[in-house]
Amino acid sequence: MSKIKIFALGGQNEIGKNMYIVEVNEKIYVFEAGLKYADDKLLGVDYIIPNYDYLIENQDRLQGIFITHAHDQQMGALADILNDIPNVKIYGGKFTLEVIKHDLEESGIKNANLIEIKPHKKIDFETESVFPIQVSHALPDSYLYVLNTNDGAIVFTGNYLFDPSMTGPYAMDIGKLAYVGKQGVLCLMSESMYAEKRGYTSPNHRADSIIRSTIDENEGRIFFNIFETQIYRIQELFNEIMRTNRNVVIMGKYLENIILKGIDMNYIDFDKERIKPINHVNDEGILVIISNEREKPYSSLKRILRNSDKFVTLKETDTVVMLSPQYEGSEITATKVFNKIAKTGAKLVILSKQFLSPHASSEDIMLMINLMKPKYYFPVTGEYRHQVENAILAKKIEIPEENILLNLNGEVATFENGNLVSNDEKIKIEDILIDGKTVGDIGDLVLKDREMLSDSGIVIVNANIDKKTRQIINKVNILTKGFIYVKENIDLIKESENIVTEIINENVKENYIDYNKLKLGIREKLGKYFYKETESKPMIIIIVQEV
Repeated sequence: MSKIKIFALGGQNEIGKNMYIVEVNEKIYVFEAGLKYADDKLLGVDYIIPNYDYLIENQDRLQGIFITHAHDQQMGALADILNDIPNVKIYGGKFTLEVIKHDLEESGIKNANLIEIKPHKKIDFETESVFPIQVSHALPDSYLYVLNTNDGAIVFTGNYLFDPSMTGPYAMDIGKLAYVGKQGVLCLMSESMYAEKRGYTSPNHRADSIIRSTIDENEGRIFFNIFETQIYRIQELFNEIMRTNRNVVIMGKYLENIILKGIDMNYIDFDKERIKPINHVNDEGILVIISNEREKPYSSLKRILRNSDKFVTLKETDTVVMLSPQYEGSEITATKVFNKIAKTGAKLVILSKQFLSPHASSEDIMLMINLMKPKYYFPVTGEYRHQVENAILAKKIEIPEENILLNLNGEVATFENGNLVSNDEKIKIEDILIDGKTVGDIGDLVLKDREMLSDSGIVIVNANIDKKTRQIINKVNILTKGFIYVKENIDLIKESENIVTEIINENVKENYIDYNKLKLGIREKLGKYFYKETESKPMIIIIVQEV
């Protein structure tokens, strides 16, 4: 019999940053290693990942990281983790590993231990095994994982939906799911994000009709904005393009690489001859596929809208189609982009709320529970309200309330001999904020400074003091950025110089200068003066030195 622990380092009560840990006795299995996109409030932060100190501290027990599919929310933290745990094994499907390999190489990691799995081929770990089952999602080679233990299976679904029209590398093997359910599932961990949406997700995830009508009704250039790894949606787009004689330009090397790899690997069906180089982007009637720069929402469109893209400028005769839904936290940015597109005179097409991403809605979730017949149920991935809705669905189909685990990040569910035991154990969890190449030192104080700069600007106070005479050389200089228009506020600048001069003279003694008292005095008195005159609180930087 086994002692099993299940908990999340990220992914609970949030969208993204997925990382789920299953410990079976001394072995640790990790499912997903994702990032979360920074919202509009996290100024300058590119993305967020879970703190993975627990994995570093226990790396000798780590059996591997199992990635369900190649979305950043599932695999975006791998490069950071591999910098600290370089030898960890990464398991995933063929297409998933192709994307991971490309991402890791961009981060300078070339010898990662990537292990390709095959659907329905068991991976043995002495007393346990992992069995991957293909599921339907936005990418080919998406998998659900079954971790077989002596006390029953732990099933992690990843993202999925039930759609019989999705075939080949997108097909869901319902027969295998039912077989696993008959063998005995100790705990099912199923996604929650669409739990509050009634019915099945299919066919509302299909966008072929709006793509078709947009192409047929608009003869000018059409820009399709899409996430790079929404391969199923890209195939929908290519299916409609193949009905016409129009050609395609792909903007962005990363997106182009994903699409060309997909065609070469037979995951995407399209004639490569109809993909034209970037110098065709201004051809009449060209269809342009454009994507974001990974963690920066709408970055490519914003570059075009501020006229800083060297290849293209948006025109009144153009149409822009948003083929990817907004994700939570990017609404303000999206609204600004949509408004700027409207100001150009270009036509804007946004998928309505009836169009869904390929995630499990309420009926999909209940069907999965029915197939798995778990003893315990653990709603995962999504905001807490989504987890609660998921739990309500489980109760509808007679999962006992005491067997439903509404755990947050770090809260450990412990099973002994196949039964849940009372346990208050918590694992330390926190966010790691990634700002460019900087990891882990972007805290609340830094973000507060950035917020202050964005709201009220900066004032730099510079004064040089003669070492011998202890007098200010020339005069105090006040520089501002993003605070006031200097030419219209000469009096305010002059009074600021007088305030600083007075405070310096008060604190400069014949043999000693109290720099701390001096700087605190300038910051306090000048800050109060600025607020009285402008009702703004700029950041004040003080440079006083003896020369």
